[in-house]
Amino acid sequence: MLYCNMRKKRFARIFSLAILCLAATACTISYKFNAASIDYTKISTITINDFPNQAAMVYPPLSQLFTETMKDLYNRKTRLQQVQQNGDLELEGEITGYDLAPTAVNEDAWASRTRFTITIRVRYTNRKEDEKDFEQSFSAYREFDANRMLTDVQDELIKDISDEIADQIFNATVANW
Repeated sequence: MLYCNMRKKRFARIFSLAILCLAATACTISYKFNAASIDYTKISTITINDFPNQAAMVYPPLSQLFTETMKDLYNRKTRLQQVQQNGDLELEGEITGYDLAPTAVNEDAWASRTRFTITIRVRYTNRKEDEKDFEQSFSAYREFDANRMLTDVQDELIKDISDEIADQIFNATVANW
């Protein structure tokens, strides 16, 4: 009889532990983090217009590359439908700066590093909440060795800078957390 009671207690402990484990794995908490804080019941569309290049120094593919970078970012990180005009949210602007400047000088007074900066002016319109509208410039830069020609590093640097500026704009427009 003592053996039977010990066996029942052991079975009860194992059974309780199994139920506890099953309950713990069934009740998991899941977080989805996409960086956007949009009320999709109010806002469902976005218009992203082309960003023409108005800078003094012009690199022809930059306008299309930056515009596509913006569209891709909003497609990946939101559920907003992109429309040609009159979206609930609207982004427009222009490329205002495409600049090179020496940043480091070596002992013979020649530049050893060059800073490449892109500046974009953005007008953001929120048709559902007018108080969130703004016009602002965003910029980012990368440095490269002055012994290299801009044409050798330009495409890679433009990609990195465009991604960074697009992230800045995204955070300023829909990542209000």
